[in-house]
Amino acid sequence: MMTDPIADMLTRLRNALRVERDEVSMPASRVKRDIADVLKREGFIKDYEVTPGGVQATLTLQLKYGRDGEAVINTLRRESKPGRRFYRGVGEIHRVLNGTGIAIYTTPQGVLSDRECRQRNVGGEMLATVC
Repeated sequence: MMTDPIADMLTRLRNALRVERDEVSMPASRVKRDIADVLKREGFIKDYEVTPGGVQATLTLQLKYGRDGEAVINTLRRESKPGRRFYRGVGEIHRVLNGTGIAIYTTPQGVLSDRECRQRNVGGEMLATVC
């Protein structure tokens, strides 16, 4: 049994970027799919695909690199952990690296980036930051 599946997702993504893989696969869940959707909307990954399987579906992320082969994602950091949840109200949501990075929040309106949270005037649990 896995204690923190979101941290596992971020670690798999971080490791795949380090060895310059084109894609990375992991067990799928609704939250992981929503995080992948935020990463796609914000331009950090090319695309994602959910493949149905026997017991559990598989989530495959297609990674994105720059012209010179540098990774678009430099740092992935898990903020809220099972032992320490990290909540922010809409007034406390700040830009990450002056707007070049994003923070991913789970809100009553779904999983959103920090930009979307400010637009919709909603706060929530800060899952991760991506730069």
